[in-house]
Amino acid sequence: MSPYALPPPASGAWRQGDHPGERKFLSLGGFRTESGFTFPELQVAYQSWGPLHPDHSNAIFIAHALSGDSHVCGNAGPGHRHPGWWNGLVGPGRPIDSRHWFVVCANVLGGCQGTTGPASPAPDGRPWGSRFPLITVADMVEVERRFSEALGIRRWACMLGPSLGGMRVLEWLVAHPERVAAAIVIGVSAAVGADQIGSHGAQIEAIRADRGFRGGDYYDAPDGEGPHRGLGVARRIAQLSYRSRHELEMRFGRNPQAEEDPYAWDNGRAGGRFAIASYLDHQADKLARRFDANSYIALTEAISLFDLGRGRGGVEQALRRLSQPLTVVGVDSDRLFPLDQQQQIAALAPGSGPLRVIRSLHGHDGFLVETDQLAACVGEALGVGCRGLWARSGNGIGPG
Repeated sequence: MSPYALPPPASGAWRQGDHPGERKFLSLGGFRTESGFTFPELQVAYQSWGPLHPDHSNAIFIAHALSGDSHVCGNAGPGHRHPGWWNGLVGPGRPIDSRHWFVVCANVLGGCQGTTGPASPAPDGRPWGSRFPLITVADMVEVERRFSEALGIRRWACMLGPSLGGMRVLEWLVAHPERVAAAIVIGVSAAVGADQIGSHGAQIEAIRADRGFRGGDYYDAPDGEGPHRGLGVARRIAQLSYRSRHELEMRFGRNPQAEEDPYAWDNGRAGGRFAIASYLDHQADKLARRFDANSYIALTEAISLFDLGRGRGGVEQALRRLSQPLTVVGVDSDRLFPLDQQQQIAALAPGSGPLRVIRSLHGHDGFLVETDQLAACVGEALGVGCRGLWARSGNGIGPG
C-alpha cells in the first residue's frame, strides 16, 4: 500500500526515538531568544561530509531553506524519507567536492528535524507546542555561531544558502564578518516586503484555523486528526509562489486531471479537478507527512520579521558593511523573491560581484532544479572567494 493512502500523521517531525539516520547531535546549553524566552537546553542536529583539515581551513556551511533540512546529499533511507535536496551540488566529484571540503548542514532552530523546535520535548517531557517562542533569523544565526564554536570552527571558508538559508548567511556576514571568508546567497531578500509578509500571514492563519491545530498542542492526535488540512492550504499558497506562472501554464494550463472532468456536474455539485489542483493537493499531502505545522509557523514568522537593516541604520547601511567576497544569485522567474531584490544586494555590498542570474521556468524553486547553472556559480565563487584562503593555509589540495 502506498504511504499516501494512509491518513497523514499529526506531525511529520523527526522525534526522539526515531531512527537518527545520518544525523549527529550537539547540546549547546541554555539560550535566550531576542523575544525574551529562555530555553534551558538547546540541541542541534546536523550532518557533515568530507575530511576536516587540522587547521580547520576547509569548512563550508550550507544553510537550508524553510522546508529543507540537513540531508543535503545522500540517499533516502532510515531517518531520511527523501534523497538529499542538493545531491547534484554536494558530494564526491560534485562542485562542492566532499573529497576536499568539510561540508556541514545543521537543522535550523525552530525546525522539525532534530534541532530544538516546537515538536521537541520541553523539560516536562511534553512537546513545546504552543509554548514555543517567537524566534528570529538572528536567533537562528546565534545558535549556528555557538554550534560552530562547539565544532571548533572559528571561520567558515564559505557559507551558502537559498531563501531562508540566504537570509541567515547575510545575517552572519553582518553580525560575524570575521567568521566568514566568502559567501553565496541565492533567491533572497535583504528585507522581506509586504507581498511576502501578506502571503505568509495567509498561510499562518490557514494553519491556525484548522480545528486539528488545537492552539498548537496537537502532537497526541491520532493520524488524520492533526492540522494537516491547514498546513496543506498553507503549502498550496506557498507552492504557487515557488513556481513561475509560465511553468504552471505550460505544465497544466486548463487541463483536467486524468480521468476527471471539472465540468462533470452532478445535481449542482462540483465535478472533477483541474490538473493544477491535483498537483497542489499532492504537494500539500507530501509536506504534511514530512513537516510540522508549528515549525511552519515559527519559521514563516521569522522570515516575515527578517530585515537586515534593523538596528543597523537601514538596509543600505547594513549591505554596505558586506566586504567579504560575496556571490549573489537570483532566478529570472522567481516571483517570491524577484531579481530586483538580489540586484539591490549585489549593487550595495562592496564585496559582491555582478548579480548572477539563473535562467529557469521553475521560479523560486530554480535553486533546486537548475543544478548545472547553479554549479557554475558555486564553482566560480569557491575558486575566487577561497583561492587566497587556500594559499595562506599551505594546503596542497585545491577546492575542486
